Amino acid sequence: MGCYFNLFYSRPNNNKNPDLFDKFDKNIFSVIDELEYEDRESGNRLDLTIFINGLPVVTIELKNTFSQGVEKAMKQYREDRDPREKIFSRCLVHFTMSNETIQMTTKLNGYKTRFLPFNKGLTNPTVKNDYKTCYLYNDILQINKLSKLISNFIYVEDNETTIFPRYHQVDCVNLLLEDATPGENYLIQHSAGSGKTKTIAWLAHGLINKFDNLDNRTYDMVIVVSDRRVIDDQLQKQVKAIEKVKEIVEVIDKDSKQLGEALKTGSNIVVTTLHKFPYILGETNDLPDRKYAVIIDEAHSSQTGSLARKMRQGLSSNSLDEAEALEDAEDDIEEEIIKEIESFRNLDNISFFAFTANPKGKTLEMFGRENEVGEYHPFHLYSMKQAIEEGFIIDILEHYLTYPTYFKLIKKIETDPEFEEKKAKRLLRDFVEKHPHAIAKKTEIMVNHFINSTKNKIKGKARAMVVTRSRLHAVLYKRAFDKYIKEQGYPIKTLVAFTGTVSHDTQEYTENSMNGLPEKKTIENAFQEDPYRILIVANKFQTGFDQPLLHTMYVDKSLNGITAVQTLSRVNRIHKNKNDNLILDFTNKTEVIQKAFQPYYEATYLPEGTDPHKLYELEEKLLDYEVFELSDVRRICSSLYER
Repeated sequence: MGCYFNLFYSRPNNNKNPDLFDKFDKNIFSVIDELEYEDRESGNRLDLTIFINGLPVVTIELKNTFSQGVEKAMKQYREDRDPREKIFSRCLVHFTMSNETIQMTTKLNGYKTRFLPFNKGLTNPTVKNDYKTCYLYNDILQINKLSKLISNFIYVEDNETTIFPRYHQVDCVNLLLEDATPGENYLIQHSAGSGKTKTIAWLAHGLINKFDNLDNRTYDMVIVVSDRRVIDDQLQKQVKAIEKVKEIVEVIDKDSKQLGEALKTGSNIVVTTLHKFPYILGETNDLPDRKYAVIIDEAHSSQTGSLARKMRQGLSSNSLDEAEALEDAEDDIEEEIIKEIESFRNLDNISFFAFTANPKGKTLEMFGRENEVGEYHPFHLYSMKQAIEEGFIIDILEHYLTYPTYFKLIKKIETDPEFEEKKAKRLLRDFVEKHPHAIAKKTEIMVNHFINSTKNKIKGKARAMVVTRSRLHAVLYKRAFDKYIKEQGYPIKTLVAFTGTVSHDTQEYTENSMNGLPEKKTIENAFQEDPYRILIVANKFQTGFDQPLLHTMYVDKSLNGITAVQTLSRVNRIHKNKNDNLILDFTNKTEVIQKAFQPYYEATYLPEGTDPHKLYELEEKLLDYEVFELSDVRRICSSLYER
């Protein structure tokens, strides 16, 4: 009792205390192959185990791709390794490794053990005279790098879960820390599903602990800014979770005066909102002797949309066309705000680290790196395609349907002799043939589709979002939805989200008055609870809204370019019971959406729609060419069912 032991000395990040280097050098790093870890005769063995000062920290199972593969190693951990063995509960990470690919986990849990990819990309690049996975032992597990991982990255979340970074996270942070120089800007293009919040937190702590050759801090202060209150709270929690020294992180949750004091006194890491960003720029400009690293979450221009909307007064219009035109004018205001940010970007004492999943041209020009032919590229990339194929988000385009395509599909089903016509399908036909633009009819389509299909997804917890053209459209949709839901007696409620006040037909509407939520209940919190299942939005929650229960999106707004990608990406979050998603678009064309996604999605493929007869046509062709016979199919099916 009362004694404290250092079981490991990390590598110092400056030369101010030479004794720390001596202590670090006295750490004993060792590797044991074929470690027999069970106390019994002929106990199980681990291919490789890494120890520091006699304590096991990493286990590795090695497999040959052609004879066994990394899947065999994962199966071994799940089925043959007892999670109750202390070596598994106390190690920091367990790797499964072949000559082609690497997977990792920090917790063994029997057949439920979840492995995460630890690869350089969807596939690892070829390496001359070495294995594709040689980066694990040539780089990641070298003494200096492993020491930094233990000291700066690995931590325990919520007192139970060990967090170990994915490859792109540790690669991104280390490359940025190596290159970061005051006056230089950096664009990090990381898709949803990349674990961006943790990457930002690791980077913030790394930057504040970066020293130059004279052992002076490279940056006197690190400022983390985000436009969204929900994400801001997540950032605050995440940045503080990694905090090794108490009080190194200060959360600015009051006013600009609090922020001004932090900037002048030199707090280490400050977490604040983008609404205070112009104030930050002004203050840092007045303090040229101090050096700042500013990390911006979601750096694209629409990130400043809430700022732009605050510059405008309440919308007052009885015309839907006029309301839509006024909403479109916000883009000009956003461009003005970007110009304001751009005017500060070349300050020698400030570095901007801009994180975004979908950079547009202006963002690339502001924060990207220019190559020899004048093209701008992000400093680091984790693509949407990689996030999809690694299972961290759901493919949006796989379940995207324009309304005409959806209607044609329904018509084809109706001609099937086994089809039983339902009220929702009659409404679809009635909508297309008689009421192509009526909000009331679109409302019926959406509500009935939700009740008949979406409501039962994600084990009955699925939510939907309606994207409208303007705040006035949102108000009218909210009224129409509530009226129709009440008439039909459906057990659901809607929420609406828009800024300011909308005046229409001598009445004024706000989201608070229309939602009727308790005073301290936010829209985000209410949307997670029953009976609130449908969220109607106008330029809110179209960026940065992270709700895994959001399954379906109904689009009644023209979308293109970056706006299309940001908006539709709201439904790509994964959930343990979420197997798919759906976007039903009343306004846009498939080729426009495909073009919008192309720069971020890589190998985008967006078919126009699903034709139920295509499968039968393919079957006939295969039988005609005698690729197989029906008896072969029956035999295979019989064998599968017997298993």
